[in-house]
Amino acid sequence: MTYDGYKGQLELGPTRSPERDRNYHLGGRSFYFFDFDDNIVFLSTSIVIFHRETGVELALSSADWARFHHTIGKAGPFRDYEIRFEDRTGSFRHFRDHEIRELERLGRRRQLFVEDVAAALDFPDLQWKGPSWECFYHAAFNQRPLSLITARGHHPDTLKQGIQLFVERRILPVEPNYLSIFPVSNVATRHELGDQELLLSVAELKQRAIRASVEKAIEVYGPSPHHRFGMSDDDPKNIQLIAEEMTRLKRRYPEMSFFMIETHDGNFVKHEINLSGSSGEKIDSLAQLSLFDKAQTEV
Repeated sequence: MTYDGYKGQLELGPTRSPERDRNYHLGGRSFYFFDFDDNIVFLSTSIVIFHRETGVELALSSADWARFHHTIGKAGPFRDYEIRFEDRTGSFRHFRDHEIRELERLGRRRQLFVEDVAAALDFPDLQWKGPSWECFYHAAFNQRPLSLITARGHHPDTLKQGIQLFVERRILPVEPNYLSIFPVSNVATRHELGDQELLLSVAELKQRAIRASVEKAIEVYGPSPHHRFGMSDDDPKNIQLIAEEMTRLKRRYPEMSFFMIETHDGNFVKHEINLSGSSGEKIDSLAQLSLFDKAQTEV
């Protein structure tokens, strides 16, 4: 294993042997839930906001979006702009799948998400690897049950196609062991999560996706007091509601362990959820392998 000098990046070499879960012999499993953008990978996909009066478009990076979206149209540098929610022409049109004919018109052969992943992988690792990349690699390498819970609105198969590029380029040794995929802005996914009127916020939908993923984990792998669940996200608003949902889950399953990983501004802060609140611990790059455990070799 070599550390490349950038906070949060640890390469796991191909000679590394897969490891069983710490509590495997007790019937427990470790379940890894990930947001995608600016958490696993930095992509160039932009969010478009519109000037209220002129309609002039302004493209924001996902990092700027996470920092300013709660003030758009209200205060700060984007107070004169607005968010538009039409899938085809609105602010998040690059975060949605397109019809084949539309892709051809744009000169694309694949969905934009797949193209954006491919473009990112043409740059040095330091530029595209997010703060949770090594944890994602570790989960995939060891075939931990893994869920993607993202604000994107693509079809789940599109997300799989993008991640498959990591395998094709031998950046990941194997395709992840998917437990669930929830692109929560996808209309079909919103309906699956009970948002029939399409009224819930991304953070609220992520709450429901976390609960659904925990319930699926118990359905597929059986109930066990030794199960461990962790979710990493970079958006402060999402982080707050993730912690709230995991606290509710902890109350329902008090013997299981729940963790929320905060990666805002490139940090990696692990919060263990307990019945009286949560405790935060800033994790350095080498300790990410022990995401849910004290001993690095027992994850």
